Amino acid sequence: MAEIADRATIRRASIKDATNTLAPGAAASRRPLVPLTSIAADQWRRLSEAAGEPNGYYLPGWQLAVNAFASGRTDASAIAAWNGDRLIGLMPLVSMWRAYKMPLPALVSAHPYGTLCTPPLDRATATEAAAQLLRRGRDAGAHALVLRDISLDGVVMKSFAEVLRRDGIKPRVLQSVSRACLDAARDADELLLEALGAKKLKELRRQRHRLAEHGEVRFDVARSPVEVAAALEIFLALEASGWKGARGTALVQNDGDALFIRHATAALAATGQCEIVTLRAGDTPAAAGIVLRHQDRAFFFKIGVNERFAKFSPGVQLTSDLTRHLCADPAIASADSTASPDHPMINPIWRGRFAIGDVLIPLRAGDPVVSLVHAAMMVRHTARAQVRRAIQLIRKPKSKSA
Repeated sequence: MAEIADRATIRRASIKDATNTLAPGAAASRRPLVPLTSIAADQWRRLSEAAGEPNGYYLPGWQLAVNAFASGRTDASAIAAWNGDRLIGLMPLVSMWRAYKMPLPALVSAHPYGTLCTPPLDRATATEAAAQLLRRGRDAGAHALVLRDISLDGVVMKSFAEVLRRDGIKPRVLQSVSRACLDAARDADELLLEALGAKKLKELRRQRHRLAEHGEVRFDVARSPVEVAAALEIFLALEASGWKGARGTALVQNDGDALFIRHATAALAATGQCEIVTLRAGDTPAAAGIVLRHQDRAFFFKIGVNERFAKFSPGVQLTSDLTRHLCADPAIASADSTASPDHPMINPIWRGRFAIGDVLIPLRAGDPVVSLVHAAMMVRHTARAQVRRAIQLIRKPKSKSA
């Protein structure tokens, strides 16, 4: 039971496996849990276009690259919902043992590298899709689903809650946070003034003038596959040159992660769903960031900065330019920072807040096993919170009186 999600996958996945697809309809109904790579990519893309909530990290081009290459995130399984031959819901999953090393019969959202796991449900049939996914989870032998990093206030969570309510079941929020997001429908200059204030904006202009002493400052946006491939290498070099490189956590420092990001950005650039933004001083990159696009929402994945220009706030300068870029785009209504809720750079600039959390979905009413899963998850969250607090205390600078 602990390997409930892993039994469907027996070898390392590859992107070309997406062509070896599971026939929809009757064949799919006999297999509640399947390898993620068996889902037809064209069906998945159509579902993404019709999804009730945007999530750039569960686009097929991104998640299939994660599933094929990303360190520790390969070989996921999935449950799928169908309306005839049309895919109307999809949930990438791993076992609770694989996700948390807990031998309990639950399925957990497969993490797509970005911190958002809201599954795609067809907006026209969201409740039907949710009901079918829950049924397939039960048929696969799971007692519960753990939906981690899911949007708490959107159509998807409301659809699951509605289906559960029919059976007298309530979802349980294990933890929740609010992180920075951007209302891109607003005027950018007005928004930045409100967020940062006149004094801070004046200081940023002063820093930008100083940065311009190293060459003309410009904000470039790479969109085509060729442009994105070139800009990605600049981003990877910047990320590895900073503190992530010092800690050994930069993408390019892991062969699997480097393969993932190169394949993922290429796939999404081909469909117009990835941009890489770069701030330059002359010919020298000062900062770069990866941005995904799905429906009317952008997703700010990662940022890399040139430490040589640290005193000019290159990350803030890039984010301010990105804010203007997104607010000027009529196709974008909002942007998810996908950053930690206490992120010191993005929080003062993007003042909107987006609620996400980990949610436990019982699959049967009155199931005592769900209480075990819930207790285990709460113990884990408490332990992790204590570790985070300890790390913060260790890293906290000593006062002058110390």
